[in-house]
Amino acid sequence: MYPAVLLFVIRDSINAGKPLIAAMVHHSGSIQSFKQQKGMHTSISEILKEKSPKPSRRSLPCLAQSQTHPLNLNHFLSVPLSSEPKPEAEGLSQSVSTSCSLLPPHTAEEGNDQYVEESEVTTCETKADESIPLKKPSTRVKLQARNDSVQGKKSAGSSGLFFRDGKKRVDYILVYKKSSPQVEKRCTFEKNLRAEGLMLEKEPSLTNNDIMFVKVQAPWDTLCKYAEQMNIRMPFRKKSYFTDWKSKTLGSRFHLRCRQIKSWLPRNPMKLDKEALPDLEDTDCYTAPFSRARMHHFTINSREAFFSNSTRSRIIHHVLQRTKYEDGKSKMGINRLLGNNTYEAAFPPHEGGYKSRHPIKTHGAQNHRHLLYERWARWGMWYKYQPLDLIRRYFGEKIGLYFAWLGWYTGMLIPAALVGVFVFLYGLFTMDSSQVSKEICEANNTIMCPMCEDTCEPWTLSDSCVYAKVTHLFDNGGTVFFAIFMAIWATVFLEFWKRRRAELTYDWDLIDWEEEEEELRPQFEAKYSRVERVNPISGKPEPFQPFSDKLSRLMVSVSGIFFMISLVLTAVFAVVVFRLIAMEKFASFNWYFVKKNWQFATSGTGVCINFMIIMSLNVVYEKVAYLLTNLEHPRTESEWENSFSLKMFLFQFVNLNSSTFYIAFFLGRFAGRPGKYNKLFNRWRLEECHPSGCLIDLCLQMGVIMFFKQIWNNFMELGYPLLQNWWSRRKMKKGGGGGPNVENKAQLPQWDKDWNLQPMNAHGLVDEYLEMVLQFGFTTIFVAAFPLAPLLALLNNIIEIRLDAYKFVTQWRRPMPARATDIGIWHGILEGIGVLAVITNAFVIAITSDYIPRFVYAFKYGPCVDKGHHHKNECLRGYMNSSLSVFEMRDPNNSNLSIYCRYRDYRAPPWSSVPYEFTLQFWHVLAARLAFIIVFEHLVYGIKSFIAYLIPDMPKGLCDRMRREKYLMQETMYESELTHLQKERKKKGRRYHHEWP
Repeated sequence: MYPAVLLFVIRDSINAGKPLIAAMVHHSGSIQSFKQQKGMHTSISEILKEKSPKPSRRSLPCLAQSQTHPLNLNHFLSVPLSSEPKPEAEGLSQSVSTSCSLLPPHTAEEGNDQYVEESEVTTCETKADESIPLKKPSTRVKLQARNDSVQGKKSAGSSGLFFRDGKKRVDYILVYKKSSPQVEKRCTFEKNLRAEGLMLEKEPSLTNNDIMFVKVQAPWDTLCKYAEQMNIRMPFRKKSYFTDWKSKTLGSRFHLRCRQIKSWLPRNPMKLDKEALPDLEDTDCYTAPFSRARMHHFTINSREAFFSNSTRSRIIHHVLQRTKYEDGKSKMGINRLLGNNTYEAAFPPHEGGYKSRHPIKTHGAQNHRHLLYERWARWGMWYKYQPLDLIRRYFGEKIGLYFAWLGWYTGMLIPAALVGVFVFLYGLFTMDSSQVSKEICEANNTIMCPMCEDTCEPWTLSDSCVYAKVTHLFDNGGTVFFAIFMAIWATVFLEFWKRRRAELTYDWDLIDWEEEEEELRPQFEAKYSRVERVNPISGKPEPFQPFSDKLSRLMVSVSGIFFMISLVLTAVFAVVVFRLIAMEKFASFNWYFVKKNWQFATSGTGVCINFMIIMSLNVVYEKVAYLLTNLEHPRTESEWENSFSLKMFLFQFVNLNSSTFYIAFFLGRFAGRPGKYNKLFNRWRLEECHPSGCLIDLCLQMGVIMFFKQIWNNFMELGYPLLQNWWSRRKMKKGGGGGPNVENKAQLPQWDKDWNLQPMNAHGLVDEYLEMVLQFGFTTIFVAAFPLAPLLALLNNIIEIRLDAYKFVTQWRRPMPARATDIGIWHGILEGIGVLAVITNAFVIAITSDYIPRFVYAFKYGPCVDKGHHHKNECLRGYMNSSLSVFEMRDPNNSNLSIYCRYRDYRAPPWSSVPYEFTLQFWHVLAARLAFIIVFEHLVYGIKSFIAYLIPDMPKGLCDRMRREKYLMQETMYESELTHLQKERKKKGRRYHHEWP
């Protein structure tokens, strides 16, 4: 027998005749004590296992759902035994709300009575009644321990996670300056928030006397009301997967043998230990849209734990977005108040510090933020898989989906990087044996025509030996194979990501979210509230934007886009002019090293100037894109984000790749020939390609821009917030802003710590996705010219994942947890880049590289034409002499003499009957290039389509699980409704059967 104490609490029942409420407190050896020791929630309904007078349906079951922290019996022991009715204390009345019964939400008057500005909240914590005898001393120890837990919760409240009463957890923080003149708007807004059912409490800042924090908390009834309005899906039953193949073979000998063999194998070092992460049980429950009328269907073990922190923050953000601060249709929303400086910031608070004095292995994690830092954001975890479920639970599904995509993209880069390194090593090992490089390095007597008009002199072909060998590293036989491989890789990456996304959306309960949750933007509602149309989906009237208004705004936006793109092309033209001027200057430079390597110097300086222009214009593009997007007045947040993302991508893609397209497809194509050069503005001669080709210029352009852009982005993402936060801490230590000097940062409440952090980017994840999508374009579009691009992208992304994780956990305020079903418009952009990559790589191989001219020479003009066998080096003997034409020029030392110089082209010699006309070899090469483009595109597109057809977008096992879930949801609802009706009939004394009435 477990010792127990039976405590009877009599409330106003002597004269009123109310029933007695009995509660039994078991010893620590009982099941309830075991649950409390393990941190599990207990309820009075579980304690009342013994036979006792049955309470009413509106009392203990509702109280059982309301307890999150260990139950404090002093609440019951301190009630006076008076026959006169007295009002209940505020804390008790809120903790024992009728969660199971359908009561109306708090009214505005109740909210005002409970929380007034700068007022302390009266709690029901009173001293225990010493007159009630306790039969066992252990029970008194138990009560004292529970009192200590409540006191500990109060101390936690002082750290910035709770209201002053130490019970109500802070769900959202509003920040404003006392010196702000927008007092009336703020007071009206906060009054309306209380009318909506939110609880507010103000707290001054400890670091700045001008800063005031408004703590916001949503009580149970308010959460239920808006959860039903927002169609939030909540858990109601544990999932069962016995239809899965793992469950079918769970007890088979083969499965047991496989598990035994798996236990012998070494553990995957990339996986996180199971004990390192908590068991997130809420992800393994079936869910349904929340309804107060069917509340008994849902699994409500605790009122405070039923709605997660991210869900509570999302509900409060929904209320903040739709609360008015003045009379008028457009005078609503926290965004407008942030814009007119009524409030300085609005954010959900972090769950505490991210560091601890004690190691996490021995003492465990203090909170989810600490756990995320130790198991995800630390640089030492760079080789580990990401805890996606924990990321989603803390930051929301939208950010979790971003990190899932980033991790998937990084993992898929590993095979691409390995193949790219093999292609590069193949060029490195065959560099000395290349026939083309040998002929260039041994051509000591081959005189080349001057590369510029006045200051340049003839030079020998052997001077470009190093240039030719470096070109062979990237222009070799493996280039075509690697281009085909990367086109197939892009398709496989996107198809398998669709499958991975389907699994995540199912696990995170996002399958039907878009249709249920898509809401109108407050700006759209305010702008077009006069004209309403019935939504064909919901059947409800909503604001409508006329087609003429939408078309006119779209035309203005498109005009702005074309103007910015023309500005980019103007910048590229300026870079081209700079290269022409720099070419003449470096070719006539006094320093011999620069004069000898004038082509490298021209390309290098041109790339650096182009990089600075790119980074400068990006700042302008972001502001223009934001202005044009707001001008369009998108209907929903997803439409706004997609429109803004598309504009940013178009601007930055053109800005980043326009110079690359010029070098790949236009450099050296329109330069003319000696004696008839084409000149820009009749002043500067157009730039020519090197005798070994223009591919090395394209490779240099891609390598420099990709390397420096990634370094700059990483600095701006982490270095800039670090500097800003350091400056904030420095001001805080000096008592900046007129506030007190807080020496110990740990003494600050959490809202003060979060206020000193930097806010998340105003555009959300657009910049994060944009950076990776542009990198994906660089990795695939011109990969034939730079096979090391996947390797650079892989190394950058390994750093990027931990850098973003560190930034989200430690340097940024906690963003509002948002939901998303996919990566939005970025998936379509990635598919478009994959299609464009096939075309560009086909043109790079056919036009920019010398692969096709070498191929035509080997099989049409080389020494192997009449032989049965074809050896690569032997068949290319004499290729350089065949690819260089002859020009007759005056001797620079003696104008009366003529000399012959060579230049890169397929033209007839001066002694021909048709001098300087294109030869037959030129037309053969041109035809082969066009044929290669057509064959390459059709072949690769066919392979891509076939692979996309073979790989379904959703795994078969997932389809079965979804179908079973729908079946079980219906069965569960039927069973729950039947049980509810049976209880109602039994309560009324009616007969009932185990079938539907």
